[in-house]
Amino acid sequence: MNVDKQLVIIGGGPAGHSAASAAARRGVAVTLIEREILGGAAHLLDCVPSKAMIATGGAMSFTDNLSGMGLEDRSAQVDVAALTARIESIKTRLSNDVHTLLESQGVNIIIGTARLASAHTVHVDAADGTTHVLEASDILISTGSRPRIPNFVTPDGNRILTTRDCYPPRIFPESVTIIGSGVTGVEFAHMFASFGSKVTLVVSRQQVLPGKDPEVAAVLEESFLSRGLRLFKGARATSVEVTADGVRVVCDDGRVSETTHVVLAIGSLPNTEGLGLEEVGVVTDGGYIPINRHCQSNIEHIYAAGDVSGKLPLSSVASMQGRKVAEQVVGGPKGPHRHLDYDKAASAIFTEPEIADVGLAEADAFASGRKIRVTKVPFSTTAKALINNDSRGFVKIISDPATGEVLGGSIVGRHAAELISVIALAVTANLKVTDIEESLLVHPALAEALADAAE
Repeated sequence: MNVDKQLVIIGGGPAGHSAASAAARRGVAVTLIEREILGGAAHLLDCVPSKAMIATGGAMSFTDNLSGMGLEDRSAQVDVAALTARIESIKTRLSNDVHTLLESQGVNIIIGTARLASAHTVHVDAADGTTHVLEASDILISTGSRPRIPNFVTPDGNRILTTRDCYPPRIFPESVTIIGSGVTGVEFAHMFASFGSKVTLVVSRQQVLPGKDPEVAAVLEESFLSRGLRLFKGARATSVEVTADGVRVVCDDGRVSETTHVVLAIGSLPNTEGLGLEEVGVVTDGGYIPINRHCQSNIEHIYAAGDVSGKLPLSSVASMQGRKVAEQVVGGPKGPHRHLDYDKAASAIFTEPEIADVGLAEADAFASGRKIRVTKVPFSTTAKALINNDSRGFVKIISDPATGEVLGGSIVGRHAAELISVIALAVTANLKVTDIEESLLVHPALAEALADAAE
């Protein structure tokens, strides 16, 4: 037991509970304070419900296209009550699993609201009415984020919705305008279209997923248009007005979208208000807490991880940051160590088709003048894609032409989120394309396209 180490964690999302578990295993006395739901609001109230609904929508889409696999079409109908129960069951189970694990490791869990009283003292107003004053050798801020609301609209939870208002679902809108075409926006566009809603997506740039590979975005746009979605490219919403039978969205180029509902999907804001950060001298930037490679703020024993750190807003990144914090609290790693490289984090977008990427992007390489080798193989060349009756998409691998080292890659198609792990491992471990090419992969499998792209 590290008797001199008392870690207080504010926020029990992926970063917070991963740090708590890892620190407890190292003998640190840990207290975790969570005000909403253990496991993280962004994770369990945003990510998990949306992906559960997307999975159900995907199953509906699959049954609508059975004739291509030699079966009779059998259109499925959504059972809203059953879907709601399924989402709640998944959320509850995951939260309970976190609670059970941390309790078994001796972590002190307090449900309540916390703030820093000094650089080593945390004041907690617990949900049961009690008050706690905790002394800490180290403090982790991992309070997550919330949906960003533009100043020209006020959500009402009825017609004008934030992403968190969309689940558990009460109804599926007849038609919906989604403002925002980043990751969240396109996932919601896909989700609602899968359930039969008429979708209009307001795209502020000239492609969906600005910043992503244009070839990747083009495949998704083609899929959206083939499914009847409307894309308002190069448009920014400037006003949202509730009408007698729906909502009217006006864009800066004069285009108007009238639908039954509107969903705001334009990013998030960090939850750092009211924590006492300024009073104790923790530097913030736009609400985010700048950190170094050890996740330390400007005060070395006060850490930040997850969305509040301003790094990639991914649960996988938050969890890894939490584990790194636990290592640092006990004096650093004991053995071989690799600093967290955010440029090598894999990410996925759960649309149809799925999208995933990792490492160096082709456009960024060209912009910097870096020489790269780009190989691209369509899934239509694999037997498994034809067996699945879904040959959309491709695998693209970016490598160093001199050394053969894998620098990055993109995948568009079925199971892209799973397949990207192969390229992510290669990027992280500095493997070469020959390491992928010479791997004896399963046949028939979509992964064969990875080996083909590595030739």
